[in-house]
Amino acid sequence: MNRRDVMKTALLGTGLLPGLGLAASPVPAKRSRPRTFLLVHGAWHNALHWTRVSQLLSARGHQVVAIDLPGHGLNARFPASYLTGDTARFTEERSLQADLTLEDCAAAVVAALEKLKDGPKPVLVGHSAGGTVITRAGELAPHLIGRLVYLSAYCPLRLQSASGYGALAEARTGYGQTLFVGDPAKLGAVRINPRGDAAYLEALRLAFYQDVDTAGFLPFALTLTPDLTLSLWTSKVGATKERWGRIPRSYLRCAQDRALAPALQDLMIREADAFTPGNAFTVDTLESSHSPFASQPEKLAALLDGLR
Repeated sequence: MNRRDVMKTALLGTGLLPGLGLAASPVPAKRSRPRTFLLVHGAWHNALHWTRVSQLLSARGHQVVAIDLPGHGLNARFPASYLTGDTARFTEERSLQADLTLEDCAAAVVAALEKLKDGPKPVLVGHSAGGTVITRAGELAPHLIGRLVYLSAYCPLRLQSASGYGALAEARTGYGQTLFVGDPAKLGAVRINPRGDAAYLEALRLAFYQDVDTAGFLPFALTLTPDLTLSLWTSKVGATKERWGRIPRSYLRCAQDRALAPALQDLMIREADAFTPGNAFTVDTLESSHSPFASQPEKLAALLDGLR
């Protein structure tokens, strides 16, 4: 019995393996050519939200790195009113992250790519608003990226910013509009309240995680950061055909998405393909909410593992 089998037997004996999300199916065989994945979360999220997908890809023999963008996860800075529960103050207190920019976030991704440059070029995956970050990173460092993967993510080419696309008719789903707190222009951030009451959290679940039950949703919700720096939403990505446009790319659609509507996903795919017709997206679809890393991690990991 090899070391891996010994560890697996030990985990089964202690009952820990189900807790790691690995008991439902056997560990897949390693790929003949392992890849490196660099995972970039979306708005208000952090590296922890990728944990299940990271475990599954690692089990398939891949190297996986998930990072916290500036202002997220362990890099977050919180409004004092968020910590004290002063609801009225929370709608007005300027974000401590208002000074962060899209360029700061893209630079963090490029720095992570630089650390991985001695191996195969990484597959750079961005979810949701993380799509603006990987688009900018692709423009800054195309030589460091093997493939760009947009997971129900913004790829803002014609209109240049996520906010430009968020204003379109195709973006409307009827969900999530009551979740935002205060005036983003005054706060310097797009703000939500992950510590809100039960009704608020249910509205958050229905907008972003509707295919995850409440018990499964709460650990994801309560590790969110309240502030998304406004720059990540409004700044132009500046993508060019010569740099961003030369990187192979894939789009993973979420067909039941209530946060980034399928119609808007499809619009951005069409526009990107028209921008570089010689280098079009490969497209796959998950029948999932905006958050398949929570609801369908096995299917998401299998799609990532199977990318060309």
